[in-house]
Amino acid sequence: MPSNTDQNLRPDYDQEIQAIVDYVRDYQVVSAEAWQTAHICLLDTLGCGLLALRFPECTKHLGPIVQGTIVPHGARVPGTPYRLDPVKAAWDIGCMVRWLDYNDTWLAAEWGHPSDNIGAILAVADYLSQKRVAEGRPPLTMGVVLESMIKAHEIQGVLALENSFNRVGLDHVLLVKVASTAVVSYLMGANREQMLSAVSHAWVDGQALRTYRHAPNAGSRKSWAAGDATSRAVRLADIALRDEMGIPGALTAPQWGFYDVLFSKSNKDQAIKPRETRQFRLQRDYGCYVMENVLFKVRFPAEFHAQTACEAAVLLHPKVKERLNDIERIEVTTHESAIRIISKQGPLANPADRDHCLQYMIAVALIMGDLSAEYYEDVFHANNPMIDTLRDKMQIIESADYTRDYLNPAKRSIANAIQIFFKDGTQTEVVSIEYPIGHRRRREESIPDLMSKFHQNVLTCFPPTRANRILDTCKSRERLTTKSVHEFMNILAL
Repeated sequence: MPSNTDQNLRPDYDQEIQAIVDYVRDYQVVSAEAWQTAHICLLDTLGCGLLALRFPECTKHLGPIVQGTIVPHGARVPGTPYRLDPVKAAWDIGCMVRWLDYNDTWLAAEWGHPSDNIGAILAVADYLSQKRVAEGRPPLTMGVVLESMIKAHEIQGVLALENSFNRVGLDHVLLVKVASTAVVSYLMGANREQMLSAVSHAWVDGQALRTYRHAPNAGSRKSWAAGDATSRAVRLADIALRDEMGIPGALTAPQWGFYDVLFSKSNKDQAIKPRETRQFRLQRDYGCYVMENVLFKVRFPAEFHAQTACEAAVLLHPKVKERLNDIERIEVTTHESAIRIISKQGPLANPADRDHCLQYMIAVALIMGDLSAEYYEDVFHANNPMIDTLRDKMQIIESADYTRDYLNPAKRSIANAIQIFFKDGTQTEVVSIEYPIGHRRRREESIPDLMSKFHQNVLTCFPPTRANRILDTCKSRERLTTKSVHEFMNILAL
């Protein structure tokens, strides 16, 4: 066989792609815990999106690309008057729910926010539900939305368990794009071949770099990156439904596939050997594990690795608020992922920079006894010079135990500890918190707070009478799951 020719034998679709598609098509969700958690997750995510509408830097991105565009059966963007095509509606909803870094989180070898997929799911489901009614067919129900959420969470989260995309410089929103493409192509009526095509295109697509999440380039793109991913997912599903051919070896093709081009490069982490070919490792089959174990941000709009640190700082606030000028040093004990992602020194350029700075979040919580989205804004930072004073006094220490337990599937802790030392030689006790509120181990404790959070976020956008109507519609999962998607979206629209 000549060595200067390619063997042009078209392969079957990569097994990893087939597993995703067959899971979406065939898996039956029977876990009561997954259904219950998906219900809370939907409300929490929508509330985060409504709260984000208070911020002009978010709302400037919303609305039709061409002003005045009229879209038949256009998908609604909650809290706005917009009725958009599903591609742009997915962008807008995805942008809203991620803007304040306040929706759910998944932490493993890769990090991410599985509820980002709601942008694609709601946009497509609302459009399809309206279209079906116009054609004399039954509408889609919110039960379909919750089931799609469970499956999108699972795809994104299981792929993240043992596969670190961040270590090769890729952003986790590529998993949002893959998961959203799989579930919305199914919602849109794709057959198995069309779904395989759609998912293969999601892997072949150019993938976002993590540049905009890290010092010194952290910026607001991290707040709309998920919207961009969900929008692209809807577009790829539409392309596949037009019977566009797929790329069977999207992952495994030598030299040209995802594994060789993007997943096997080395970076400064010496654990990855130069040009070592790597493939995905799947710790478990797709089921309901991720939705059952997802993490909620209950009290703080903060990057999740800092949640327990913020909780510890709030507990210390009463003991230090009158002695801030007397502090000599602050010892923060944390885990490796927090150090790698959010430990920063030097000037912080914008709100996106601040909400990904461990030291900034701890300092604000110590000073204010709380942490809200407004505390990341330029004016607040400029008017509180004590924040940077305290940042300069922090010593960040890695605990091997914290790092190990963070990666232990039986624990999945996100531990932080803080101790404060004063100039007179006294010190506070060590305040250590292993599991944040919102963790599965503290789920029951968190549900009342999550419902209160949802209600308060709805009130930022709607008057009390309307807010109470929304809450009444949403609080019962049994009632919500039988409601049509377009009727549900209608009560959230202006």
